[in-house]
Amino acid sequence: MVADIAFWLPLIILVPLLAAIGAFLFPRHSFRFAFIGTLVTAAVVFGSTGLLWQDKEVARHAVGGWGAPLGIDMVLDGLSMLMLLLTAVIGLAITSYARGYFLPKNNSSESWHQYNYFWPLWLFLWAALNALFLSGDLFNLYVTLELLGFSAVALTALVRKPAVLKAAMRYLLVSLSGSLMYLLGVVFLYAGYGTLDIALLGAVATNTPELVAAAALITVGLVMKTALFPFHFWLPPAHANAAAPVSALLSALVVKGSFYILLRVWLVALHPLADTFIPQLLSGLGMAAIIWGSLQAMRQTQLKMLVAYSTVAQLGYLFLLIPLLLRGRGDDIAPLAGIVIFLSAHALAKAAAFLSAGNLLYAVGEDRLSSLDGLTRKMPLTLAAFGVAGVSLIALPPSGGFIAKWLMLNVALEHGYWWLMIVVIGGGLMAAVYIMRVMSHLFLEARGHKSDVKPLPLCMSWPPFGLAVLAILLVFTGVLVTDMLVIGAPWLLEVAP
Repeated sequence: MVADIAFWLPLIILVPLLAAIGAFLFPRHSFRFAFIGTLVTAAVVFGSTGLLWQDKEVARHAVGGWGAPLGIDMVLDGLSMLMLLLTAVIGLAITSYARGYFLPKNNSSESWHQYNYFWPLWLFLWAALNALFLSGDLFNLYVTLELLGFSAVALTALVRKPAVLKAAMRYLLVSLSGSLMYLLGVVFLYAGYGTLDIALLGAVATNTPELVAAAALITVGLVMKTALFPFHFWLPPAHANAAAPVSALLSALVVKGSFYILLRVWLVALHPLADTFIPQLLSGLGMAAIIWGSLQAMRQTQLKMLVAYSTVAQLGYLFLLIPLLLRGRGDDIAPLAGIVIFLSAHALAKAAAFLSAGNLLYAVGEDRLSSLDGLTRKMPLTLAAFGVAGVSLIALPPSGGFIAKWLMLNVALEHGYWWLMIVVIGGGLMAAVYIMRVMSHLFLEARGHKSDVKPLPLCMSWPPFGLAVLAILLVFTGVLVTDMLVIGAPWLLEVAP
């Protein structure tokens, strides 16, 4: 069965890549390529999930017949499978939503420009994400990280306005700087150990000056691309000014790609440094991100900027348990499960929130909070989607955010990290404040008659609601996620004695 999964792994990358090429070469049929590519990619991912679940063994595919250390290995384990599955679910919703959002209006050149270029760029981004999650060596991760960054920046700049282009240029410079630092760290590792395969590095790495230098460079580079405080300055303008489907992609998936690499590299290749100050520093920056991002979100008067700063805050939770995870006892899966469930809940809820904000902007023409008064009766499904997504972001029961924070609190309590408990609870209360600010405006009576509210296509109404509901249903998947993470866990959680 492992051989069967390995056979399908290249298709997870090739299908969206070929669909992207077709959409670029034949722009009049770009949506057809995107629609078929989305369905086939999702089907392959879902099928691979079933096979991995049934077989319970890590799958490897040697690209071109040359595996590590001379060649490139694709590696599929529980962690990478969950990331692929999350990307496929959100990808289905994005493709459906973007069909209505980018449908050319009034036959304008700007509408056609966005419509023709969104589909190949989105599919290319999906292929890069899938390749990143399947990569088993550090240099291939660098290549996929660069491809992901370039496609994300191009999508950000899809709306040709000065503010958008400025945000995209800042995003590009930060992305290139982060990638360069990551690459320099990879050079140090290769100079010190003669291999770039993550599993082989995990077997031979020791606490040496080369490893410390590599860890510092790789960590700073990936933290910049993940937008962890204080490297978050590029994220709010990029996410807030981009088109709604692009904002959802950036917040839900793109920043998770660099965090996935950080998690993977620290769990395996850099594990001899688990007891150094670096993991503690990451946890401290995570706490600062929660507080700073939440305070900024509470101050915003525009909906998309509020949701963008919420992303800054929510990303901080991913780093809180890093020290406890790296000091795991080999079979302690709880910290990793808490991180992964929170990552998934945030991705689903934040995609739903950005798509809902896009609906409100599409209908009203602006996203000032005061312009949202009285939209409850006109856009009930969008209101429900944002509200349900907010339940998960606040971490109210029952929701995926709740079960993730519950796991975090239990782990922190078990290890005596009481300050993490205070930050987690306080962050939830601050999230409730800025989410309720939005909801209060939607329930207020409109000032004047809102007769110019545009009707939404069904393909834009249902995807955010579906994603928000999935964020709630994650509360029932804790055991399933934990069981999936066990596939490959002895390799993932190998730590220094």
